Amino acid sequence: MKVAVLHDWLETYAGAERVLEQILKLYPEADLYALVDFLPNDKRDFIGGRRAKTTFIQHLPLARRYFRHYLPLFPMAVEALNLSAYDLIISSSHCVIKGVRVRDDQTHICYCHTPVRYAWDMQEEYLSTTGQGTGLKGKLIRFFLRRLRKWDKKTAPRVTSYIANSNFIAERIKKFYGREAAVIHPPVAVQDFEACANKQDYYFTASRMVPYKKFPLIAQAFAKMPERKLVMIGAGPEAHKVAAIADKAPNIEYLGYQPFPVLKEHMQKARAFVFAAQEDFGIMPVEALACGTPVIAYGKGGALDSVTPETGVFFDEQTPESIIAAVEAFEKKEETITPEACRKQAEKFAKDIFAAQMRKHIKKVLGT
Repeated sequence: MKVAVLHDWLETYAGAERVLEQILKLYPEADLYALVDFLPNDKRDFIGGRRAKTTFIQHLPLARRYFRHYLPLFPMAVEALNLSAYDLIISSSHCVIKGVRVRDDQTHICYCHTPVRYAWDMQEEYLSTTGQGTGLKGKLIRFFLRRLRKWDKKTAPRVTSYIANSNFIAERIKKFYGREAAVIHPPVAVQDFEACANKQDYYFTASRMVPYKKFPLIAQAFAKMPERKLVMIGAGPEAHKVAAIADKAPNIEYLGYQPFPVLKEHMQKARAFVFAAQEDFGIMPVEALACGTPVIAYGKGGALDSVTPETGVFFDEQTPESIIAAVEAFEKKEETITPEACRKQAEKFAKDIFAAQMRKHIKKVLGT
C-alpha cells in the first residue's frame, strides 16, 4: 500500500507538527506533501530529515517570509497536487490541505486540528486582533474568506473519514461540514514531565502571549487578589500588556520567555495552572497535569476533554471575576486533588495511546 501524508505547511514545530511527527512514525516510508516547506535544516528531525513535496506557493516571491499572504491561492495550489499514485492519503489539516482531489477508490483520512478558524466562526475576531477589518483591505479579506469558506464546505466530502483532536472540534466538523468525526486526542510528551508533590504557594500560567490566550485577563484577575501570587512565563504580542499589569501588582511575577527546564520547574511546583483560552485541544493543561499540578481552566473548548473534577476546576466566563471565583472554588477542594490523580489523567494522552488509537481507526476505515 502506497501512502501519502499531507500537512498544510512546514515552518516550525508546534502542536500540529507533533501530530504529523507521530503519523510519520506510523508510516515511515510515506511520501510527505505540504503547501510549502521552509523548515531549517537543523529542525527537520521530527519529519525524519525528509523534504516535503510542495506546491507552486513555495516558489512565489517572498514566500519564505510571507507565504500566508497567498491564502487566496491556497485552494488552487492544493487541488493541483497529483496524488493519483497513492492508496492511502492521511492529511493533518488546520487550513486547506484536506481539500486535495482524490479518486473514489482512494482512502483519505483527515486528522482535523480545526476547520479553518478565520474562514468560519472566528473571522471577525481574527480581523479585529490583526487590525485588518476596516477599509478596502478589510472588504477584500472578507471577500476572499467567503470564497475560502465556500470552497472548504464544497471539498469536505472528499474526505473518507474525519478524525478530530477533541470533542469540541468534532462538534465544529459536524456543524460546518455536516460530517461525523472520531475523536483521537493529540499526543502529549508526558514522558518529559515528572509529577511533583512539593507544591509552593503560587499559581502559574505560561504559553505564547497572543490575544486569544487571554494572558492580560489572568493578570487582571490576580491583580485583584493581592494575597495570591501568580508567576507568568511567555513572550509574544500581548507581553507588554502583561508586563504593564505586573509592574503595578507586586504579587505578579512576569518572567518573560524562559527555557524549558525553568518552565517545567515552575509548572511542577505551582499550586495550580491557570488556563484562560478556548483552545481546539490545549496541550499545556495536559503538561501541567503530567507535573501533578491541578488546572483552573476556561470551561469551553478542548480543556473539557483533559481536565476533570478530580484534577481541577472550570470557570464559565473569560472575565477577571469568573477567574477569581474559580480560584476560590479550587482552594475549597484543593486538598482533594492529588498529584497522582493529575498524573494518571495526563497519561491518557501519551504518544503510545495516540499511536494505538490511530492504527485502530485506520484499520477500521480500510477494512483490514
